Amino acid sequence: MEGVMMKNGTQYAVAVRKPDGEIIVDAKEYRGILPDSGFRRLPFVRGVVNFLESLVLGMRTLMFSASFFEEEGEAPAGAGRKNETLMTWVTMAVSVAAAVLIFMLIPYFISGLFRTWISSETVLAILEGVLRMAIFFAYILLISRLEDIRRVFMYHGAEHKCINCIEHGMELNVENVRKSSRLHKRCGTSFLFLVVCISILFFLFIRTDSGLMRIVLRLAFVPVIAGCAYELIRLAGRSDHALVNLISRPGLALQKLTTREPDDAMIEVGIASVEAVFDWKAYIKEKEA
Repeated sequence: MEGVMMKNGTQYAVAVRKPDGEIIVDAKEYRGILPDSGFRRLPFVRGVVNFLESLVLGMRTLMFSASFFEEEGEAPAGAGRKNETLMTWVTMAVSVAAAVLIFMLIPYFISGLFRTWISSETVLAILEGVLRMAIFFAYILLISRLEDIRRVFMYHGAEHKCINCIEHGMELNVENVRKSSRLHKRCGTSFLFLVVCISILFFLFIRTDSGLMRIVLRLAFVPVIAGCAYELIRLAGRSDHALVNLISRPGLALQKLTTREPDDAMIEVGIASVEAVFDWKAYIKEKEA
């Protein structure tokens, strides 16, 4: 919707441009699904935890931003609060189930149609991976044609440009943000691309004659794959090693589809979101010291 969400530690903020042009900022604390637990800091496990928390925060902020664009009389203030929370969880559950079906199970079932002609499990696993990648790209290309999604992608670009502006030591203002890159190594698009790629490698090692077990093992591998993808994204954000940059390059190229150049009004929303959770002036001062 018409907003940008930023997170810094346990603090997050969503800034929304209302229909009347005013920017509303909602800043809150979110301690996560496993607060104060050492378990959430374990390598690979932290990726799964962060992924789930991102889904929760994403739905929460989406509902907040959408509330400013509902028609009058559509959203009762108090009575609908419980229903809104329930709707958030139901929507998230349906979204995850749909993603697993579209990007995990459908490629598996389609590749299974070729078992009559292909006996090699390795070839079938590679075919499944190619189909998964093709569906992933087709999905992004399809939604990028929707007008509302194009605006979401413009706000996505504003988010990246604000982060890149700060990380390159520049003062956070519209002019500097405008000339910053809209691509970023730690983007969720890159994460999803790595999930698709890593799944191809993992599924190569599934060897069982039971069709049901092949499905169960694929679903069981999803958290492991997400954990591996997170570690690579985390490494990419901290390293400029040539190999790491090479791994990051396809995801960055894909971001050219999932981000668009924002206008100045969108950049202002991004800046408002950053300033609600992050002291960028202190960060730049420390970086220059």
